[in-house]
Amino acid sequence: MREAYQATGKPILVMSYWNPIDKYGPERFGSELAEAGGAGCILPDLPVEESALWRETAARHGLATVFVAAPNTTDERLRELTTAGTGFVYASSLMGVTGTRDAAGTSADALVRRIRATTDLPVCVGIGISDAAQAARTARFADGVIVASVLVKAVLDAPDAAAGTAIVAELTAELSRATRRHAEPSW
Repeated sequence: MREAYQATGKPILVMSYWNPIDKYGPERFGSELAEAGGAGCILPDLPVEESALWRETAARHGLATVFVAAPNTTDERLRELTTAGTGFVYASSLMGVTGTRDAAGTSADALVRRIRATTDLPVCVGIGISDAAQAARTARFADGVIVASVLVKAVLDAPDAAAGTAIVAELTAELSRATRRHAEPSW
């Protein structure tokens, strides 16, 4: 992460389960993450009610705490997530785990509208977005589009590191063009 941050100067967030951070030590992790250029954490399994220690640590180190909202998240729960979170809100485009899909969820635009009713934080949509068409559609109503699994799969399927790097560069450029071309908010 340090090398990526130094090469790009772009904010980098870590997505992790809480247990490894808890075992490593939240203070140590937060300090080292910030020192390496990290901008924050997405912690999908850390309940808001149990997040005070991490949020205090993150605040001390200038790190964002991003919570994930699912399509079935209640409005009351959305208010809790958006009040406690910083940086942005991660809106899951569908129910289930991360990974590539043939089609992104159709409930994401409604979820984004519901989240926006509770916060001024940017809303970024992810989970299941795996091609330019899905990214373009999502960019019409979200502040950001999160894509990961298709990039990881491309690296794993590549014959070598150089080919993996080239494929990821091509895919990210394609996804980026798609989101810029179609980023016309519908709200």
